[in-house]
Amino acid sequence: MGSPSDLPTRFDVGEAALRIRPYLEPTPLLPAPGLGAGVFLKLETVHPTGSFKVRGAFAAMTLLEPATRVVAASAGNHGLGVAYAASLLGIEATVVCATTASSAKLEALRAFPIELRLHGEGYDDAERLARSLADAGSRYLSPYNDRYVVAGQGTVASEILGAIDGPATIVCPAGGGGLVSGVALCATRRPGRRVVGVACAASPALPAALEAGRIVPVPVVPTIADGLAGNLEAESITFELTRRYVDEVVVVAEEEIEEGMRFLWRHHELVAEGAGATAVAALLAGRVRATGTVVAVVTGRNVDEATLARVLGGA
Repeated sequence: MGSPSDLPTRFDVGEAALRIRPYLEPTPLLPAPGLGAGVFLKLETVHPTGSFKVRGAFAAMTLLEPATRVVAASAGNHGLGVAYAASLLGIEATVVCATTASSAKLEALRAFPIELRLHGEGYDDAERLARSLADAGSRYLSPYNDRYVVAGQGTVASEILGAIDGPATIVCPAGGGGLVSGVALCATRRPGRRVVGVACAASPALPAALEAGRIVPVPVVPTIADGLAGNLEAESITFELTRRYVDEVVVVAEEEIEEGMRFLWRHHELVAEGAGATAVAALLAGRVRATGTVVAVVTGRNVDEATLARVLGGA
């Protein structure tokens, strides 16, 4: 795991909130009575890139010198965050995605003045290439294993806690753990606040690590929650942060994720990608022991039309 000096602090989250404020508006909380009384959706889908990942990108990249070149591996949304931040900060960037990445995310990436590289069959392959490119002198920016990226993702919680009072349960997706650990780092400083992470059964890297007590490799199979797919980096700081601050990590199956996507469309006319709907999926499936106000973080909207049409065909 990362050393204690590598771990973000609650002060880092506060500083990240100040750095991203000139670039990103706070995202809304929307009541979700279809999920129960006192349940809200935190709509990270309204960001310019359609995903929360842009928070971490700005939080880290605003600390860089403009001459720095950034290299990132991504399932799509982290790359979009890096590309958007790079375009506003005047930083050159290379984004590496797998050849199997979502067509919607790749199309959006091609709209930015970055170098886009496609490599391998999954996120792990893309990450290996990105790290090798960064060894040539660029700054590798992990989507989760980075102190300042995690602090940026934690600003989701600072906005939630600024809008609600009393006991609360925040439910959010858990892939590499950057979001859930950042949210928990910020939220659990107050008593009565619980944070629950939701992983997908097709790529349960974080729950497997927690069960084993160390980071272990897991099989990764295709999943509609592509943003959660992939193994954890060795020594990832998110493992230790999750052990310290996250109350629970639960797992949802593919059909449950699709039902979460359908719920968001039927009840709110919201488009969510698979990873973005996992918190809602867990609530619908009864996996979350909730207390107080419940907030489900809807993390992204970037899903290709064919996948969306197939899923909503069952609505």
